[in-house]
Amino acid sequence: MPVSRPVVSRRREVGGGSARSLLTTVLGEFVRPGGKPVWTATLVDVLALFGVEEKAARQALARTAAEGWLRSDRVGRRVRWSLTRPGRRLLAEGAERIYGFGSGDRRWDGRWLVLLVSVPETMRDLRHKLRTRLSWAGFGSPTAGVWVTPHPGAEADAKLILDELDLSGQAMSFLANYGALGQERDMVASAWNLAEVAERYDAFIAEFADLSPDTPDAVLRAQTLLVHEWRRFPFLDPQLPGELLPAKWSGTTATALFNDKHVRWRAPAQKRWAELAGG
Repeated sequence: MPVSRPVVSRRREVGGGSARSLLTTVLGEFVRPGGKPVWTATLVDVLALFGVEEKAARQALARTAAEGWLRSDRVGRRVRWSLTRPGRRLLAEGAERIYGFGSGDRRWDGRWLVLLVSVPETMRDLRHKLRTRLSWAGFGSPTAGVWVTPHPGAEADAKLILDELDLSGQAMSFLANYGALGQERDMVASAWNLAEVAERYDAFIAEFADLSPDTPDAVLRAQTLLVHEWRRFPFLDPQLPGELLPAKWSGTTATALFNDKHVRWRAPAQKRWAELAGG
């Protein structure tokens, strides 16, 4: 029976610390780089570090496998799990997005990609899907039916979203510079809630700036939580050019903190994972 292609859930990426969401982080941070099968007991024990009960951990494994990320095989009375090819691909894409986020070139030529697409109010489900998907792709909406981004290359993502929602025939796109009417920063403030994003960054900084794990399990837990919290930001922060951001943007500090802690904790966390996985 063919396994369905796994999908990335936005709720899983930006939501709380559910068992399935934590499992995804563990798979991406430790299982994918090693490329080896891992025992059920290892995953259950690691998730227990975050207060996940055994039943919830096993349910997370079963549901993740049902989505096509994992496959299981039995060795005697024990079960081990391997990433499927689509699962490895999606986690590799996720790793590229997570580790490269916030560190790219912020230079901007002043051009905006503008999308015009409206959905009748009576089609609430479609309106919600469109808003969710475009917001996920970094677009902001300064007014109804108008979506903007300072990243012209995002047009390919927008076309894919509109094609999947069968809305391409009703949409128009433009590349343009901001004109003489109104203030560009006012448009940005209307399109994105940057204050909320800044609060998320501030909370991240408060949680990890002074964290100094002093045992192997504590380092493994800290590294997992660091990545788990950071992986939400590509779906929350539109990565605006510096000239459009508020002064003293906390995202800059948070990015430096993530990169520093991730490098510092990576080797001891991987060592502890290897010990648990080999036990």
